[in-house]
Amino acid sequence: MSNIPPLGRHTPESANADAWQAYGTHHLRRGTVLPDAERIEWGPGGTGPGADVLGELPGRRVLDLGCGTARHAAHLVRAHGALVDAVDASPAQYERARAHCGGLPGLRLVLADAVDYLRTADQPYDVVYSVNAVPYLDPHRLLPALADALKPGGRLCFTVLHTNSHGDGPSASLTARPEILRLAGGGDLTVQMWVLTEELWTDLLTEHGLRVERIDVLDAPGADNHASYRLFRAIRPVRLASRSRTSRPPAAHAALGVGAILFGARGLLLGRHRHGTWELPGGTVEPGEALPEAVVRELAEETGLRAHPDDVRLLGTLLDDAGGVVRVTVAAQVTSWRGDPADQPGERVGRWRWFPLDRLPDQLFVCSAQALTAWRPGLPVDHAPAHFTPYATGTPAH
Repeated sequence: MSNIPPLGRHTPESANADAWQAYGTHHLRRGTVLPDAERIEWGPGGTGPGADVLGELPGRRVLDLGCGTARHAAHLVRAHGALVDAVDASPAQYERARAHCGGLPGLRLVLADAVDYLRTADQPYDVVYSVNAVPYLDPHRLLPALADALKPGGRLCFTVLHTNSHGDGPSASLTARPEILRLAGGGDLTVQMWVLTEELWTDLLTEHGLRVERIDVLDAPGADNHASYRLFRAIRPVRLASRSRTSRPPAAHAALGVGAILFGARGLLLGRHRHGTWELPGGTVEPGEALPEAVVRELAEETGLRAHPDDVRLLGTLLDDAGGVVRVTVAAQVTSWRGDPADQPGERVGRWRWFPLDRLPDQLFVCSAQALTAWRPGLPVDHAPAHFTPYATGTPAH
């Protein structure tokens, strides 16, 4: 069962439909003359970047959502060669649009609820745009239908109210609030608008498979007017992308390291740490580093031995608790290397020696001990418990 609420009476959207019908009727009675638009007027006072944000337009299928009098739609047809469907739910606004630009080749005027139209569109659009109409529609109802009606790779651009003329800012709650719609010649109408933060709009768009590429700030030009709008530029990606939850790094609660097992005719390679433990070559994985590369780098830094990432066989992951920190150690076997181990300047581990497996030194570092018993479970080595997850193939991971 769908969780998208229907458009019924006594809802914010029904109140908006009544208000915009009254608005259109008001202008029909006044005989308001509509000049042709010379550009898209995204923000208050005509502010904004124009039609270039919509991308290539000649011959493209474009939808104007909540078109009103369709001035912008007609401009895109005349000046940019777009094929535009212009949709509005108000019969009065539809009548005004027909009087202004009805019969223009390349422009199709549609009287319909925007969401109902989107759900029944016969083919997806290359571009969907909306000048200040999106905040009058419930995002839970609009965005699923809008995303489905946009082609993969298609572009969505729309403006929303961010701060009203009195300076009241956006809400982090997904609810509509009353705003005032001024009428020419005096009077006003009360509408219900979803005035949301940039973060909430971005999260909603992302939830429905749309990627926000840019948000423009469009402020009213007058110093006595605090109105500010946001122009969202988004696409429906052809390929899906991942992103961080926030711009802040995650809280540190884990340490990731590698331990390199080198075993050959001379025995097993171990070095002495300045704190007295015997250890495998290894250390901390650096940001963005693949595990085999970390093994090769740490081996060279600590011992001077050279190896290739293809010579690294990852055995599995060991997890334990080190003073409340999740310690993650990846055990790895190096199958081929060049050179002789030697102490390296500035390193905390040295005195590298080869040990027979039946004469390993006492006081092994706990992570090295865990790695060795994961490699050879029969070794008589005691250590703190660790959860070991073996890798099925043992092949390098990149």
